[in-house]
Amino acid sequence: MKNDLAIVLVSGGMDSCVCAALADIEYQLAFLHVNYGQRTQARELRAFNEIADYYKVNKRLIVSLEHLKVIGGSALTDSNIEVPDADIHSTHTSKLKYSSIPITYVPFRNAHLLSIATSWAEVIGAGKIFIGAVEEDSSGYPDCRETFYQAFNKVIEEGTKPETRLEIITPLIHMKKADIVKKGAQIGAPLNLTWSCYQNNKKACGRCESCALRLKGFKEAGIKDSIPYE
Repeated sequence: MKNDLAIVLVSGGMDSCVCAALADIEYQLAFLHVNYGQRTQARELRAFNEIADYYKVNKRLIVSLEHLKVIGGSALTDSNIEVPDADIHSTHTSKLKYSSIPITYVPFRNAHLLSIATSWAEVIGAGKIFIGAVEEDSSGYPDCRETFYQAFNKVIEEGTKPETRLEIITPLIHMKKADIVKKGAQIGAPLNLTWSCYQNNKKACGRCESCALRLKGFKEAGIKDSIPYE
């Protein structure tokens, strides 16, 4: 019996889908999705709802953080900033210590998402917050580092009710993209429902860093990616 409740942050992408599949093994699920004015907002929301339907999740919270678009500073939210094509050979890893942050980084976004999840968790009695952050084989966003989530767990401990017992879980944090694809296939995650592209809503561009990392992961895993590409 799954007695404990966990909130899963589900963007609609591959990583959050596999994260949800892992959480589903042990927990009752509540799904949180955030629209923040990103280019593919409508497509990501569709993916979120289809994944939620797949796992028969009734507790769903969809929140708008339009101020992140107003603040700008990211190619994902500012149409005046071009989404760059990927240079997969210079993809950031933890070993590079994030010396160069991509223009697709949305400033401090994950702190906003975790704050919402924490507030909701206190109300509905969830004990875990799952997020599909990846540090090892990713774009190198500073709010995807393991140390960030360790620090945020301390923030939750200090800033919630004394009786609240809440922990952020990052099951993919040290995984390679290929291993995430393999794990998703192994546990039946509906990767065909996910969307990773930073700039297109109908057919994935195949050129942005998110598409490139995804394609690299599927290729190295030896599994065909079933979503449409240009």
